[in-house]
Amino acid sequence: MTEARPRVWVSQPLFDDVIERLREHFDVNAASEVTQYAPEQITAALRDVDGALITLNEGIGATQIADAARLRAIANVGVGYNNLDIPALQAVGIVATNTPDVLTETTADFGFALMMATARRITESERWLREGHWQQWSFQTMLGADLHGSTLGILGMGRIGQAIARRASGFDMRVLYHNRSRLPEATEREARASYVGFDELLAQADHLMLVLPYSKQNHHPVEPRALLQMKPTATRVNIARGGIVDDDARVDALAGGRLAAAGLDVFEGEPAVNPRLLALRNVVLTPHIASGSLATRRAMVSLAVDNLIAALGHGPHAGAPPNRISA
Repeated sequence: MTEARPRVWVSQPLFDDVIERLREHFDVNAASEVTQYAPEQITAALRDVDGALITLNEGIGATQIADAARLRAIANVGVGYNNLDIPALQAVGIVATNTPDVLTETTADFGFALMMATARRITESERWLREGHWQQWSFQTMLGADLHGSTLGILGMGRIGQAIARRASGFDMRVLYHNRSRLPEATEREARASYVGFDELLAQADHLMLVLPYSKQNHHPVEPRALLQMKPTATRVNIARGGIVDDDARVDALAGGRLAAAGLDVFEGEPAVNPRLLALRNVVLTPHIASGSLATRRAMVSLAVDNLIAALGHGPHAGAPPNRISA
């Protein structure tokens, strides 16, 4: 009698040719349309599967896996995994994986582009032009802030933070960073970055880039100190997670002249966006697309597929997925 093949749930439409590799080993139930799931729908989808390939849109914790007796592995497409309750998964022996490294350079490119757009008021000026306000050239129209020769502060100096620092050297920027722990001296030299305390980072930065990981333990770690200590001429870019920053406090600062501008690719409660942010002109808003190049998104899905195949005991890395989340 033929043994039943393991079952896998793929939560969102991804790249069919990449997902096809899962079908070599498993029976696959793949979503055909982009879906925003209620928690109980995720619970139902996990109930009778051995593995799942999901995105950051799907939150999975103790409730969602309570009836998932067969579930052995969850492959998250993304480097961040605050959508997963890792202790709850580990408590019942479910392996969780993510997709680091493959998105580092693309995300750094976007972070730098978002910083440039914010500092030079690119989207604000485009909107102003499209609305018909440009009647004649003026010497003082849409004056922004320079990047070259300025001080970039990076909060969170992991792979992406270091990649952003390397890009900043090409703009002759002075790079300061703060991290939970200081980087090795050789890494600092390569990134041309200097370690400073949190308060000094805030006070010195002309442009502040948020790249730190998010967890429930560091919810809103930036406010209110940042708004009290940053220069009113400074800009701030967040490509980390929305929960890093208090939206209302940031809006108050932007509207009240205590922060010049902000660039945001992530939002607390996304895809919902604070309507007060939408009303501001001095904010560049993008829909969580920092890793969104075609090549990188394909690489992320491919790595997630590799992780899931290995976690379920198949392929060249059977039993040892390349990117297992340990804590």
